[in-house]
Amino acid sequence: MSQEIVFDTRLDSAKNLAWWLYLIHAVSFLFSLGAFSFIPLIINYVKRGETAGTFVYSHHSWQIRSFWWYVVWMFVGFVLFMTIIGIPLAWLVWIGAWLWKAYRLIKGISDLNRNEAIPG
Repeated sequence: MSQEIVFDTRLDSAKNLAWWLYLIHAVSFLFSLGAFSFIPLIINYVKRGETAGTFVYSHHSWQIRSFWWYVVWMFVGFVLFMTIIGIPLAWLVWIGAWLWKAYRLIKGISDLNRNEAIPG
């Protein structure tokens, strides 16, 4: 008895796009500290609805949340940097935000490659 393998090209295409969006977020993150991540962010918002009911939906949401929380922490670091006393603390916040964002990108790509939804 042979098993029939069925490929869902729509899901495969959505997964491929999510992978590329992770990559673009990462490149932007590495070379501009995330300044150009608004481009894949817009695509995340536009394409997220098309993936409702699939594990890829959670990856779009993960990338969107990662972007906005990174912006919040970079802004907090900026506000601290504007005060003389807060300059060392600002650098700690920025380094922490950078490490957190790197973790989120690596975890997202890893889970996507295993065809797993992001928990939560």
